Amino acid sequence: MGNNAATADRLERLRHTTAHIMAQAVLRLWPDTKIAIGPVIKDGFYYDFDTEHRFTPDDLERIEEEMKKIIAEDWDIVREELSNEDAVKMFGEQNQAYKLELLEDLDPVVSVYRQGEFADLCRGPHLERTGEVKHFKLQSIAGAYWRGDAKRPMLQRIYGTAWLTSKDLREHLRRLEEAAKRDHRVLGRKLDLFSLQEEGPGFPFFHPKGMVLRNELEAYWREEHRKRGYVEIKTPTMLHEDLWHQSGHWDNYKDNMYFSQIDEQTFAVKPMNCPGAMLVYKSKLHSYRELPIRMAEMGLVHRHELSGTLHGLMRVRAFTQDDAHIFMRPSQIQGEIEEVIDFVHDVYNVFGFKYHVELSTKPENAIGDDEMWDQAIEALKLALEAKDLDYVVNEGDGAFYGPKIDFHLEDSLGRTWQCATIQLDFAMPERFDLTYIDENNERQRPVIIHRVIFGALERFIAVLIEHTAGAFPTWLAPVQVQVIPVGEDYLAYAQEVADTLFQAGIRVEVDSRDEKLGKKIREAQLQQIPYMLVVGAREQEEGKVSVRHRREGDQGSLTVQEFAAKVLEEIKAKQ
Repeated sequence: MGNNAATADRLERLRHTTAHIMAQAVLRLWPDTKIAIGPVIKDGFYYDFDTEHRFTPDDLERIEEEMKKIIAEDWDIVREELSNEDAVKMFGEQNQAYKLELLEDLDPVVSVYRQGEFADLCRGPHLERTGEVKHFKLQSIAGAYWRGDAKRPMLQRIYGTAWLTSKDLREHLRRLEEAAKRDHRVLGRKLDLFSLQEEGPGFPFFHPKGMVLRNELEAYWREEHRKRGYVEIKTPTMLHEDLWHQSGHWDNYKDNMYFSQIDEQTFAVKPMNCPGAMLVYKSKLHSYRELPIRMAEMGLVHRHELSGTLHGLMRVRAFTQDDAHIFMRPSQIQGEIEEVIDFVHDVYNVFGFKYHVELSTKPENAIGDDEMWDQAIEALKLALEAKDLDYVVNEGDGAFYGPKIDFHLEDSLGRTWQCATIQLDFAMPERFDLTYIDENNERQRPVIIHRVIFGALERFIAVLIEHTAGAFPTWLAPVQVQVIPVGEDYLAYAQEVADTLFQAGIRVEVDSRDEKLGKKIREAQLQQIPYMLVVGAREQEEGKVSVRHRREGDQGSLTVQEFAAKVLEEIKAKQ
C-alpha cells in the first residue's frame, strides 16, 4: 500500500473510532439518548442523536471532555460478529430503536464494535484502542431527518473532525476559519450582491451589483458560445404534464417538481431544460448536413428542495442552468465530446480554476437498454482518453437517461465543487421520436449531448465569491473604479474623470461624501473595488489621476486616457 493509501486508511479508521467515542460520551452524559448513524465524511465525521436534551455549543465542550476521559481509559476496540437475531436482542435491551430498524435491512450476520461499556453496529474499520485518538475537535450542531425523510423524526447531528497530527488539525481549522470569512452569504450582503428573503425561501434576490456580475458572466458565456457555433434558444418555464411523462421526468423526478392547474389541466414548472429543447429540434425537419446542431439556453429551472438543504446560492429552488443540447450523428459523438471538454477547460482557465474529472455510469432508475448504455459509456471513455485526461469512475451515478462526465473544480482553499457536466443521451431521441434525413434520404435517429459549463449560474457565482473572497477580477467587478476627490473643491473634476471613464465603457462611481480621504480609501478596499483614483489640486492642474490598486497600493500618476487604456486592456484580457 502506498503512503497516500496508507494515510487515507489510517484517517478512515481514526474518524470511525472518534465518531464512536463521541457517541459513547453522549450516552454517558445523557443515558436516555437513542443513537442513529455516525459515518465518516470528508475531513471528519458526524453522529445523529435522538434526545430530549437540546444540544448547545457549550455541550460540545462537555462532550469533548468526556471523550478525553474515554481516550485516557484506553479501551480495547473489539470487533464482534453476531447473528442478526442476537444483535436485535442486544440493541432491544438497550432500547436503541434506530439500530433495530437498521438491522431489518442487514445480513443474517452483522459486525459490532465494542469499547468499554459501549457497542455499536458498524462495518468498520477502526483503530485498536481508544487511546490512539489524540487530535480531534467537535465543530457544530445541525438538524437531520432520520434517513433523510422529512416525514421521519428530526435528529440532532453533531459534526467533528479528527487528524493524525496536531499540525494537520490546526491547518484544517485554519482553512475552516478562512472559509468562514469567505462565506458567500456573508460577502453577498457585505458587497450588496444578493439577498435571501423570508418571503422566498430558496429563491434568491439579485441586487444591482449582483446583476452586473450575472450579466458579465452571461455576456462572456454568449460570446464564447457564438464563437463555437452554438445557437441560443429560450423555452417556456411551464409545460403540460404529458411532456414530462414523455421525457421520463414524471416517473423519475416528480417529487422534485412544482405543478399548477391551468384550464383544468396539469402543467409542471420545468426542473430541467431538456424537454423544451427536444421540442425546438422537432419543430422542423433536419438534414444530416445541418448536424451537429448546438442549441444553448440560459434556462431558469425550479426544483423542490427540502428547506433544511437550502444554503445561500449553493442550494436553491430556482436557478439558471447554462444548458446546451447538441444533436448529432453517432459518428460525431467523440469529436463533439472532445470539443466540449476543450470548451470547459478554456472557461475554467479564465477563472483560474484547476479541476479533476469523474465518469458516472448507469444508475438503478435508468431508462434505455444495456447495449445503449454500454455504447454511451464507451464513447465518453474514448473522448477522455483522447484528451489524455485522468478520471475516476463513479459506478451507478449517471443521469437516468445517460452516463456523464463531471468536472470538479478546485477553489483557492483547495475545496472542490461539481460544476460542468457532459451527459450522453441515446434515450431522449427515442422518447421524442427525433430524426434527421441522411444522405440516402432515410430517417435516422440523432444522439444528444446535454452539457453545462457554469452548471447553475447562481452556484457558480457563490463559488466565485468564495474563491476570490469577493475580490473579483477587474472585468467582473460590479464597480471597477472609484474616483475619490480629496475635498469638495475637486468634486467637479472627479465627476469629469468619471464621465470620461464611463464613456469609455468602464463601470465607475464617485465617492462624493464629506468624509476623510483615508476612510474613503479603506471603504473602497473593503468593497473590493479594483481601482481608486484620488484627485486633488495637482491632479486637476495636470489633468491626471493618482492611481491606487486594492491590493498593490499606490500605482503613481497617469493621465485619464492612460488609465482608461490600462483598465480596458485588463477587461479585454479577462483579468
